[in-house]
Amino acid sequence: MKNFETLAIRTQSERSQYNEHSTPLHLTSSYVFDDAEQMRAMFSDEVEGNIYSRFSNPNTTELIEKMNLLEGAEAGWATATGMAAVFTTFAALLSSGDHILACRSVFGSTHSVLTKLLPKWGITHSYVDLNETEKWEEAILANTKIIYIETPTNPAVDIIDLEWLGTLAKKHNVLLVVDNCFATPYIQQPIKYGADIVIHSATKYLDGQGRVLGGIIVGKQDLIDEIKLFARHSGPALSPFNAWIISKSLETLAIRMDKHAENALRLAQWLENHTEVELVKYPFLPSHPQYEIAKKQMRSGGGIVTFVIKGGVEKGREFLDKLQLISMTANLGDSRTIATHPASTTHSKLTEEDRLETGILPGLIRISVGLEHINDIIGDIEQAMT
Repeated sequence: MKNFETLAIRTQSERSQYNEHSTPLHLTSSYVFDDAEQMRAMFSDEVEGNIYSRFSNPNTTELIEKMNLLEGAEAGWATATGMAAVFTTFAALLSSGDHILACRSVFGSTHSVLTKLLPKWGITHSYVDLNETEKWEEAILANTKIIYIETPTNPAVDIIDLEWLGTLAKKHNVLLVVDNCFATPYIQQPIKYGADIVIHSATKYLDGQGRVLGGIIVGKQDLIDEIKLFARHSGPALSPFNAWIISKSLETLAIRMDKHAENALRLAQWLENHTEVELVKYPFLPSHPQYEIAKKQMRSGGGIVTFVIKGGVEKGREFLDKLQLISMTANLGDSRTIATHPASTTHSKLTEEDRLETGILPGLIRISVGLEHINDIIGDIEQAMT
């Protein structure tokens, strides 16, 4: 088995008659059949091949095959966005009357899917705090079909023990679905610990430069077959161009994530000693509540640092307004450092009680630490705090 970096770089579509070194773009909506019999056989799934780019395309196929190797998955599917990956997984695998058990700290749009969309079809959910592991087993109901988690969570960067949770899910015959967006397959492979499905917003670190939208679902073959059936007919397809961009970006994922993590750890250590900071959370800080778990299942702490600035919401907004280098934008995982104030943006639609329960304090700032020189990142944060 080749190493991660080699797989990410050398997994490519078969070369055409032109012997291109880099995979070409396949910007076509449909494909031509050799004869009527081949057309019939492909539509009946007797033979593999490209029919229509809503179903498959050489560029999306390359991306999926690469992600399968990097995550250790049997099969996969690519979607237009990360949230399309989340919703497609739920819609394909759940039926009316099913129940989802989720970690309390989830991305704001995922929370809206669980609380506003899925109930329309009779699918219910309940939340459990990641830190209250003793409550997880008792929260599994007779109709629980999926355990859904993020680790690290967005934005609280909480960690859950994947090995423990994988064992629990298997014990109760429940599917374990893990959003691995913050960690990426370079830092963490949930399937090794028992996850059945792994989801990514490819818009984030997989692209890594804030250019395109995309989503990835990988996991067990039988589950992906169900997802594929739903997705082929409902149409949340990833475009060939975006697939090409993301697949090329994976070639630099390892080296980028190493630098993101190096910068993030240095920033977190600096913030811990700042007089205007009440709390810092980063998985590879010894002060993180799940530090030992993070060290066990993650290669590094990733690129997200959160901290609570003294002064609450108003101080948080003032801090953002004073930033000069760091961007304010609705994204993360970019080569450029990004700062957000979750209480007034990504999680603003949650009630104050829900925000507090998920660790989103009024003065919480989320930093997606980029690839700039760390001294410049720290310098901008320092001047914005004064």
